[in-house]
Amino acid sequence: MNYNEWAARFPEAAASLENDVIVATDSHLSTTPGDSEAARQQDIRISIASQGGFAWRNNVGATKAKEPCQCPACGFRFTLERQPIRYGVANESAQLNERMKSSDLILAIPRLITPEMVGTTIAQFGSVETKRRGWQFSGKDQEAGQMAWLSLVAKIGGFARFASEPFEL
Repeated sequence: MNYNEWAARFPEAAASLENDVIVATDSHLSTTPGDSEAARQQDIRISIASQGGFAWRNNVGATKAKEPCQCPACGFRFTLERQPIRYGVANESAQLNERMKSSDLILAIPRLITPEMVGTTIAQFGSVETKRRGWQFSGKDQEAGQMAWLSLVAKIGGFARFASEPFEL
C-alpha cells in the first residue's frame, strides 16, 4: 500500500498526519538577525516556506567511527577506529565529495505546469523508502515517521513511496 492508497482509506488520519508534518517542519523557523550565513539561510528558508515550498538543511561530511573498548581480561582501554561514516546528499565517497559539493539547502518546490512549460523538462523531487521483500506497513513509530516524510513529498507533487522491488516504482 502506498501513501495515496492509505490516505484514501484513512482520510482523517492522513489529514492529521499531514498537519503534524507541516507544523513540525515549519515551527522551528524564526528570523535570525545579522549578516552571517546562518542568518541568511534562516531567512531564505522562511521565504521558501512562505511561498509553499520546503527547504531542509543538508549537513555534509564524514566522521571516523571510533568505538571505545576495554579488554575484559586486563581492563586495558583502547579505541577501535572503523570506516568513516559519511552523511549528506551526494556524499557517498571521498572521491565524489572531491568532485562535487551538494548545497546547504535541499528544496522541494511545488510547480504548476503552465502551457509555456509543456515540452520542457523539469526535475521532480522524489523519495523512496526501501523495504525488505514481503514487507507490510505496520504503522509503528519508525514507519509512521517514514510515512510522514513520504506524505509531505507526495503532497507537494513529489514522487514518494515505499518499495521492495523496482516494479513498485
